[in-house]
Amino acid sequence: MSVLEILNDRQKEAAAQLDGPVLILAGAGSGKTRVLTNRTAYMIDEAGVSPWNILAITFTNKAADEMRERIDRLVGFGSESIWVATFHSTCVRILRRHIDLLGFDNNFTIYDPDDSKSVMKDVLKRLQIDTKQYPEKRFLNWISSCKDELSTPADEEEYARGDYADELFAKVYREYQLSLQKNNALDFDDLIMKTVELFKAFPDVLENYQNRFLYIMVDEYQDTNTAQFELIRLLAAKNRNICVVGDDDQSIYKFRGANIRNILDFEKVYPDAKVIKLEQNYRSTQTILDAANSVIKNNGARKDKALWTDRGEGERIVFAQTDTAYEEAELIVDRICRERRAGKSSFGDNAVLYRTNAQSRLLEEKCVMAGIPYTVVGGVNFYSRKEIKDILAYLKTIDNGRDDLSVRRIINVPKRGIGATTIGKLADHGAANDLNFYECCKQADDILGHNRASEKIAEFVDLISVFRTQSEFISISELIETIIKRIDYEGMLIEADEDEAKERMENIGELINKAVAYEESADEPTLSEFLEEVALVADIDGVDSDADRVMLMTLHSAKGLEFPNVYIAGMEDGLFPSYMSICSDDPGEIEEERRLCYVGITRAMNRLTLTAARSRMTRGETQYNAVSRFINEIPSELFESGYAKKSAEKKPPNSTGAVATKVRPAAVLPKHQKPFIAKATAFTDLKKGADINLQTAPDYGPGDRVMHMKFGQGTVLSVEKGTRDYEVSVEFDSAGVKKMFAAFAKLKKI
Repeated sequence: MSVLEILNDRQKEAAAQLDGPVLILAGAGSGKTRVLTNRTAYMIDEAGVSPWNILAITFTNKAADEMRERIDRLVGFGSESIWVATFHSTCVRILRRHIDLLGFDNNFTIYDPDDSKSVMKDVLKRLQIDTKQYPEKRFLNWISSCKDELSTPADEEEYARGDYADELFAKVYREYQLSLQKNNALDFDDLIMKTVELFKAFPDVLENYQNRFLYIMVDEYQDTNTAQFELIRLLAAKNRNICVVGDDDQSIYKFRGANIRNILDFEKVYPDAKVIKLEQNYRSTQTILDAANSVIKNNGARKDKALWTDRGEGERIVFAQTDTAYEEAELIVDRICRERRAGKSSFGDNAVLYRTNAQSRLLEEKCVMAGIPYTVVGGVNFYSRKEIKDILAYLKTIDNGRDDLSVRRIINVPKRGIGATTIGKLADHGAANDLNFYECCKQADDILGHNRASEKIAEFVDLISVFRTQSEFISISELIETIIKRIDYEGMLIEADEDEAKERMENIGELINKAVAYEESADEPTLSEFLEEVALVADIDGVDSDADRVMLMTLHSAKGLEFPNVYIAGMEDGLFPSYMSICSDDPGEIEEERRLCYVGITRAMNRLTLTAARSRMTRGETQYNAVSRFINEIPSELFESGYAKKSAEKKPPNSTGAVATKVRPAAVLPKHQKPFIAKATAFTDLKKGADINLQTAPDYGPGDRVMHMKFGQGTVLSVEKGTRDYEVSVEFDSAGVKKMFAAFAKLKKI
């Protein structure tokens, strides 16, 4: 029996088309790996192609291992002669034999990102460049982009003539490359760039590999960059038996250098190319596929195709809009629990996808409160992230200073030049005299003698003292912001890793959101109580490691995966698609976001739930966003009857002046609508010199009827001036008596 018998008609056509350029447009869940492996087996078993003449390139080692394993099972003897490898490992094998032609030794070293950063530090020091103004990562990212585009230092120097900044970057690029060559080393980007350089400079070497690789296959072609495209073009130039497999609708790695034009323009490079579309999906129901098709068709830069399945229509999509992001997380977790109790699914059947890592915080908290086991894929527990632990350590030290672990964690965050020897002496003194570490810091002069080390420790103690004083007069959220600004935490993050700094600051922004939420809900918020609440929520040690778990992950992390039930949270303009993409002059930015939405939708096998919040905290500010345009691109008939419309018709609160918007699926929203942002109310504003003794009295008094955003209507029982703010006692019609500070209550007189 032919190895092609198990394939559908389109898959058979793709697997049997061996000669000439072939573009296989493989939609999500259409079985592209099966096509590639069976195509390889067909070449060897039925077309008489030698395994020696086949090259199969993938993007990850995992994909290469999976393809290798499948090919071995199908082909058996001789399959070991097939080159199944990633782009980088393919180039390493070639360069190990021939890089001496380019002036390197064949036993070259491959530098990882940390090695590259060390080289760059030396280069910048040698060139006397200020790393605060120009961090190492900024140069490394720029050089990586140049290499993706096959641009050499000479090219950049030619381009930069007359522009100081461009000339500086080009100079650093040249020095960096000279340092690598001096060390007989290549970075990851060099592996591909140097192979292309080798092939172009030495045609006989290229011809040798062209004669070896008569048939070339490339997986995930939509993710290739310019250098990878050129490498494949050169290898296939002689025989032209090039088969690329990919899906332009799943090209979501532009930020990594992927060039979607490689797949879109394949037929321009190879006018005689055979194009085969794999549109039958084996993963999802037709309703889910119809939603994905209706969203992605709004992109202009794409190949026309539409996914279909014989699995049947399936359940309608659920769209739910809540008042707040807190309620959104609650809704998702409640629904997962309800369906598990009903026997419809296990925890492991569910995945919650989101646009940014910071969104995981509320979801994690709700999972903990509900006793749901979960795993954050591609990340760590929110409260276990370095930046969160750093800020919490500052807050714990400010609160009482008795947590030695917290004090020792931050004594050099940011770096203060306090050495391990000094810290060890203080710790030893504390152990011998039954003192905590912070007390020893306060006595550093007596313990260490008056020297430079004790002066630095005194500066740290003074800093904590200032924070403690401020904490008496400002809110917890303001205290966090004060800490970040005073120690220049963002600058420290940028210096350490500019790429990660933005995401880490987003996570800190989410911690500020947590603080604001706590302050608004607590009768009398205190730093100690806040830290206690965080500690209880962050404690997930009791989760059974063997239990099936809900998966929490970003949409980017979900590519290539599938789940019976998928929830996509944060379907709001400004979040998804991102505000940056909405405001960009480049329509390609929105199209990239739309492809990401398409990837998220097509992860769902049986049930899809899309959620949005009318208001969401961003760095302590309440932001009101319209429902995502991607929701509106899905026909209303695909949504669960009545459920989505009812959820969407609820209006957001107007207490801050935000405009309530009635939104339904398939409604038309303004293309560039900006989010409404309401500033979070604070006790004081130190920057403006506010005096806590001059607080403006509320415009309501005992007996007045008032409205609260959360508790609804109520009657004021008393208004008393406190040390920080007016303390208000209100008997709410539905929530009973509540005591709160006026600044946080935001009561409106009726």
